[in-house]
Parts: sequence; C-alpha cells; structure tokens
Amino acid sequence: MPVIAAPAEATHSMHGTDFTALATPSRGSQESAVWRVQIPPGAPPTPHSLTREEVFVVLAGTADVTLGTTMATARVGDAIVVPPDLRFELRNAGDGPLELLCCMPVGGQGRLDDGTVITPPWSQ
Repeated sequence: MPVIAAPAEATHSMHGTDFTALATPSRGSQESAVWRVQIPPGAPPTPHSLTREEVFVVLAGTADVTLGTTMATARVGDAIVVPPDLRFELRNAGDGPLELLCCMPVGGQGRLDDGTVITPPWSQ
C-alpha cells in the first residue's frame, strides 16, 4: 500500500509521552518503522540505548539531547542521529509540546538503564 493514512490520534502512550505509529509492519511497511512523538513540557526523559540506529527530526519545539556524554540542543528541522548501543535521552526544552518524527529499522529495540529490553509497540 503506497499511502497509509495517519491515525486520528496517538496510538500509544508511555511516561506521559504520546506515540503515533505511521509506517510500521502492522500498518504495511516492511523494513522501516516511522512514528511521531509528542513530549509535553516538564515530562521526565527516559534514558536508554537502542539496538539499531534511530533518527529523529524535530517538527515543533526544542529538544535537549544527551548522547553518551555529549549534550546538544535540537530545533525545528534538525535531525538527531542516535547510534546503536549509546545511552541517550531527549528532554523537551520549551514551554510547548516537543514533536518529533522518528525512524528506525524494523526490529530495533530499546534498552533501559536497568537492563530491561523493550520492543516499542509503536514500531511493530
């Protein structure tokens, strides 16, 4: 299916953050998963690492990003590239919602600091 209609609302929520699955295996893609993330102001970040590279594009707002020990700020239009196996976190650095478009190869998983492995439901 060449066009997959966007859901009317978020498909998943976790830690106060909303995720909207756009192109995922359950929605018709085969190799790449793409979803939208909305992080409200004041939401605590969830530090974790990934098993595959993930790319975020800032659509609205400002993000404070920590990749390993490097800190940076990403603004609208900026891309954030997170390599596999590197601890990172994103924090909404503004007063309004932070919106990001995310892409990761199908099968990518997250690892929380306590060792818990998560297959994100919004990427399946």
